[in-house]
Amino acid sequence: MAPPAPAPGPPAHPAAPARERRDRPDTATVAGVPVDTRHWIGGERIASAVTFTDRSPIDGAPLAEIARGGAEEARAAVAAARAAFPGWAATPHRERARLLHAIADGVEARLEDLAAVETADNGALLRSHRHGVMPRAAHNLRFFADRLLALGHDDFTTRGHTHHVTWDPAGPAALITPWNAPLMLATWKIGPALAAGDPVILKPAEWSPLTASLFADIAAGAGLPPGVLNVLQGYGDEAGAPLVADADVRRISFTGSVPTARRIARAAAAHLVPTSFELGGKSPLLVFADADLDLAADLAVEQYDNAGQVCLAATRLLVEDSVRDAFLERFLGRARALVQGDPREESTGIGPTIHPRHLARVDGFVQRALADGATALLGGGPNTELNERTGGTYYRPTLLTDVAQDSEIVQEEVFGPVLTLQTFTTEDEAVALANDTRYGLAATLATGDRERAARVGARLVAGTVWINCFFVRDLAAPFGGSRESGTGREGGDWSFDFYCDLKNTVTAPKGWQHHG
Repeated sequence: MAPPAPAPGPPAHPAAPARERRDRPDTATVAGVPVDTRHWIGGERIASAVTFTDRSPIDGAPLAEIARGGAEEARAAVAAARAAFPGWAATPHRERARLLHAIADGVEARLEDLAAVETADNGALLRSHRHGVMPRAAHNLRFFADRLLALGHDDFTTRGHTHHVTWDPAGPAALITPWNAPLMLATWKIGPALAAGDPVILKPAEWSPLTASLFADIAAGAGLPPGVLNVLQGYGDEAGAPLVADADVRRISFTGSVPTARRIARAAAAHLVPTSFELGGKSPLLVFADADLDLAADLAVEQYDNAGQVCLAATRLLVEDSVRDAFLERFLGRARALVQGDPREESTGIGPTIHPRHLARVDGFVQRALADGATALLGGGPNTELNERTGGTYYRPTLLTDVAQDSEIVQEEVFGPVLTLQTFTTEDEAVALANDTRYGLAATLATGDRERAARVGARLVAGTVWINCFFVRDLAAPFGGSRESGTGREGGDWSFDFYCDLKNTVTAPKGWQHHG
């Protein structure tokens, strides 16, 4: 493909193949766990006349035949959410919070099942799912449950008139999530939407749909009323497009690619539906000469987490020229020690990319860069030996140097284990290089100078800036991107501002006397 559209989370899926009727069981066993392969709509399992095959990136083995929704299933899911809206909106805050905590309890009770299934489905490290990702999914639900109970704004007065601000439920919310951290990112949207009083239609990515189905079972087991949570499976052009075009959808939250976000924005505009987009990044890691170079090297190697399939990853290493060699020595030593292989093994440090099509896309970026004069100091291609032995989709951790600032490899999001290295000599040059893309999701600084950290951090175009750390997140903080990295902010009360209609009720100081 030449050159592909940038893909911040999952790349935009190409046109889906022709829909074919298939007869398949309604349950698949994945990592020893039964997973229902049908949609969850209106509190019931709904099959489709057609399915699509979900395969594991670990070894290419088929995992399940998934119900493949279209316009009919999308309409049914929205109708179920619409029918559930009055009852859910009227549900007291404490009861909504109790149910969210009950769902979180269910996630924790099934943590091992969820971790095993998601590792098989998207290839991320099993230990990360066990100790980080799945606990975070439960925490997301608990945080917004508790935040709902604390939500409020002090009343204020104007000429004796009292203003009282409330957050009213907005209506059905369409939540479209990526494949790189499927359940965790889904709960980051589901938590505040349900807390706000909005029933949801979750459309998981077709490359990793399985834990969304398990989550539907957990939510039903916790007592969530029918229609409050719906899971619609399928391709974006077949299921996602009619979902976001439905006039009864009142909020759309999407994590994914810029091209797809533009299509969603056009559909949402027809009904003036508010949207929240968390899109991609081409984030920098700035390493100044006064930095702790061991820390800086650790931060740089951390960008290979989840095979580089992280929208926040700082894929552009910008290193002060005077410490380039010292930094590289540390970085290469650590990166070469990474063990690539089966993500279920404790010794593995980097697993596969998500899909053969995505592997080819990542390699296309690298091969074009090499043809344009880049040098691979590390990696530079697929792990052919491992792929031939396992049937998986592994790409070697890669570091490219000798890259021009205006080159594709520097400007476009690869979304794989591919970093570039450039040098700078002045602080102004570092900032200019860091800001010179159309993205603005995140940035990371390594420096030993507190004043420089504050000065440079203030000049960076980014929704999140990390100083001498990486990927430290708190749900109370706003999250989102600048420029083409997205629109809006979620997290904390910002999530309620999005998923609710804010109302200001103004009461006169007099007029309560009864006139019979």
